[in-house]
Amino acid sequence: MVAEQGIQRRRLGWQLVVLFAAIVAFVGFIALGNWQLERRAWKQDLMARVAERVNASPVAAPLPSEWQAISRERDEYRAVRVKGEFIDAADTPVVAATELGSGYWIMSPLRTRSRGTILVNRGFVAQGGEPAPVPAGPVEVTGLLRLSEPGGSFLRDNVPADNRWYSRDVGAIGSALNLSLAPYFIDAAAQQPGSPGLGQSAEGPVGGLTVVRFHNSHLVYALTWYALALMVVIAGVIVVREQRKLRQS
Repeated sequence: MVAEQGIQRRRLGWQLVVLFAAIVAFVGFIALGNWQLERRAWKQDLMARVAERVNASPVAAPLPSEWQAISRERDEYRAVRVKGEFIDAADTPVVAATELGSGYWIMSPLRTRSRGTILVNRGFVAQGGEPAPVPAGPVEVTGLLRLSEPGGSFLRDNVPADNRWYSRDVGAIGSALNLSLAPYFIDAAAQQPGSPGLGQSAEGPVGGLTVVRFHNSHLVYALTWYALALMVVIAGVIVVREQRKLRQS
C-alpha cells in the first residue's frame, strides 16, 4: 500500500512537471507567433515607405551637418540629387551579381561644393568589361541613397590592399582612396539617352539596376509557431486521456 502510494506520488510529480513544461512551451510558441505578426506589420510598413521614397521626386542630398542623423529606416532608398565633379582615376570596382550577370559595380567619388565628397555607384560593368571614364566637368547625379555595407560579403572580406572589394564599404573605400567620404553612397539612376552625365553606356557602367526587395516570410513563421502551440495542446490532450485509461484499468 505504501509502495503504491509512493508510485502514485512520483507519477503525479512527473505529470505536474510535464504539464508545467507544456504550458511554458505553449505560451512561448504563442508569444513567438505574435512577435512574428508584429514583425510582419513592421516590414509591410517599411516596404510601403520605401516604395514611396523610390517613386518620389529626388530631393537634395544630405548636408554634412545632417550626416549623423541618417538612418536606415528613414533614409535608405530615398531619391536624391546632387551636383559636383567626379574625381578622375579614382574608380573602385566592387564585385556584383545582377540581372545582367556577374561583374562589378563602379564606385566613383563625386566632389561637391557644399555636400561633401560622395561615393557614387555609376553602375554595373560585366566581367572582363572596361568602364567608361568619369565625365569631366560639373555633372548632376540622381539616384537612391544607400547606406554603407561594411566588412565585405557574407563569405568574403574586403581586401583593400589588393583592391578586392566584395561590398560597398564607404569608410574602407574612402581610407583606401585617402578621401573623407559621406557615410552613404548613391546608386545612380539609369542615364537618359543623350543626356550629359555619368559616363554610363551600353557597355558600362549601366545604371538603374538597384533591386528594392525585402524578405518577408513572417506570416509563414507565425503560422509555424502557432502550429507548434497547437501540437502542444494536442499532445497534452493525448497524455491526459492515456492517464485516465491507466487509472481506470
